[in-house]
Formats: sequence, structure tokens, C-alpha cells
Amino acid sequence: MNFEMTQEQIMLKEGVRKIAQKYGLEYWREKDAQHEFVNELWSELGKNGYIGVAISEEYGGAGLGLIEMAMVIEELAKSGAGSTVGQLFMLTPVFGGVTIELHGNKAQKQEFLPKIASGEMNFCMALTEPNAGSNSLEITTFAKKEGDHYIINGQKIWISGVNIADKMLLVARTAKKEDVQKKTDGISLFLVDVDDPAITAQPIEKVGTHTVRSDAVFIENLKVHKDDLIGEEGKGWRYLVDTLNAERIVTTAGLVGTGELALKLAVDYSKERVVFNNTPIGAYQGIQFPLAELSAEINVAQLMNYKAAWLYDQSLPNGAEANTAKLIAGKAAFQVCDRAMQVMGGYGYAKEYHVERLWRDVRLFKMAPVSEEMILNFIAQHNLGMPRSY
Repeated sequence: MNFEMTQEQIMLKEGVRKIAQKYGLEYWREKDAQHEFVNELWSELGKNGYIGVAISEEYGGAGLGLIEMAMVIEELAKSGAGSTVGQLFMLTPVFGGVTIELHGNKAQKQEFLPKIASGEMNFCMALTEPNAGSNSLEITTFAKKEGDHYIINGQKIWISGVNIADKMLLVARTAKKEDVQKKTDGISLFLVDVDDPAITAQPIEKVGTHTVRSDAVFIENLKVHKDDLIGEEGKGWRYLVDTLNAERIVTTAGLVGTGELALKLAVDYSKERVVFNNTPIGAYQGIQFPLAELSAEINVAQLMNYKAAWLYDQSLPNGAEANTAKLIAGKAAFQVCDRAMQVMGGYGYAKEYHVERLWRDVRLFKMAPVSEEMILNFIAQHNLGMPRSY
């Protein structure tokens, strides 16, 4: 095992860090307050090749892998973005780029991957449904085959980035559960136009992650050509697993970077804040020990995430590692932000000091894109060989 970064990875991190520093804490605070997407940052990332870091050179990307994408996200997160930046890379580089690169046909790759790599085209994914929640096999959105087209009807919930997306990766059943041998059969993936009048979206008011809007999506008699199907009809669950594991890896990268940022803000404040006996509060073990312990947990999450990303890039099983990293990072990043707020006292509750935004945003990722409870179910069943509990 070699834990040393390559020269290419070092240069990658340095390059994205220079861009990230131009869009620091104040930029993200303003975008959060205005509930606006970070168009300026995203455009610059596209022009400089960071959106397409894991897309093949043949299609205009850098030809690197998910481990390099994780490094890019970490740099952005710890420079001011926080955990929300992981969502940005979920939407287009993963839902669009990874899915099409791995499972799209030649025509789909030629049409979409160069536009994804350049930042010209944005994606979202419509998977979650009100009555299915975390159990994606229970989705009821249905695509009925009629000649060369499918007619799709259904409802989705908590769909991020619909308002800025050009294309949607839509997950639907093409066979009813009672008509298939395995529950994972009969699910298909489609590439659809977000601006189709058969698709309507209704924004959801939420606590944080204001730079990425979330919507309830309604689909009524959406007509989709068979050429917009990803891979084979009914085999979409296998493709979706690859997408979801990549989603966990980019989420964890954003959480690791957030943990590093919150630690820095807390440590810097603790060295400057002087109270009783003219002693900086950072000299007290009551301040030091919780931050030191959380720093260790963030480092562990980062290492496990790099392992997951490396396995992914080698086309090796990575679900256990990706889920484990996400579990550790989700817990630790939230605790770091909460502890940083406690260290700052009243100032930590003020928007001026930025931690409250990190705290609001990071809370989502204890539940999404997969909850802690579902990860523990996965570990118990797949890692420990215990009976299925749900």
C-alpha cells in the first residue's frame, strides 16, 4: 500500500485550492442568504477541468478517477463551501457523468459527457418517492412501453437541483414488482429533459443547503424515446448501485472538508479568545480534547473514503467502504460543527462567524443521501452476515 499522493494529485489540489480561495466563506454566506446557486464558481470549475476530473479524456475530461474527485471536493469544502459542495458533485459529475460513462451507450457518451465536463450541462436525479423513502425498491413511478417510446407517470420527492438542471436521470419501474422474480428486476434509468411540460416541480422550504434547491416533482404522461434508456430495460438497479456508491464517496469528501474547516475556525477562535487570567481558551483541555478527538475521527473518515474511491476506480467492490466512510464522516462532521459553535459561544450562533451555516447544512448528511440507520443495516447484513432486519 502506498499512501503518498502522486505529483498529479498534488498539482490538482493546488489548482483547485487557488480557485476555492476566490470563493471563500463570504461568497458562500451571501449565496446561502440569497438562496442562489453558485453559478460563478461552477462555471470556473468547468472551464478549468475540475467538473470533468473523472470523465475520460476521449470525452473532454481529465481521465482521472473518483479519488481525485474526492480531493477536489475536500479542497472546495474546507476553503469555505462546506458540505453542500458534495451535493454539487453528486448532481452533475456523478448522476450524469459517472452513470453515463459506466452504463450509457456510445451516442449518449458523445452527446452528454463533453458538456458535463465543461460545465455546459447540469444534471439531477429523480429517485426518492414519498411512500418509498429509503427503500428505493418500493418506487411506483412507472414507464409503460408504447412502440418506440415510454409513457412515464409518478411522483418524486426531495429532488435536488431541478431548477438548474438541463437533464434528469429518472428512475422508474418498467415492470411491476409482482411480475418479476427478484425485487431488483424491472427498474430502469432514463435521461429526460427537465423542461418538458410533463414535469413540474414544487420547491420545499428547508433548514439549510440553500444554494441547492430541493423539490417535489410530478410526472404526468412524460413521453421518452427508447434511445434515452440507460443500458438494458429492467436492469437499472445494477447501474444505480454504481451511481449510489459514488454518491456516498462524494458526500463523504464534502463532510471531511467541512470537518477540517470547522476545526480551523474553532481552533483559530480558541487561540484568540482570552478570558479568565488572560489565558486563551484554547489552552484549556476542556476545549482541546473534544476537538482533538473529532480531528482523529475526520482523519479516519478521509482514509476510509480514499480506500472506497480507490476500490471504485479499480472496478472492485466498494459498498462496505463507501458506506462506512459516510457513516463516520456524517457523525464526526456534525459534531465538529456543533463543537465549534460551542467553542465560539454566542458568536458561533451569529451568521458573521460562518459556523451556523456549516452546522445547518451538515445536519442533512446524517440522513442523506443515505441515513445512518440504513448504513448500519447494510453493515450488519453485508459485513457481518446477520439476518436482514427490514
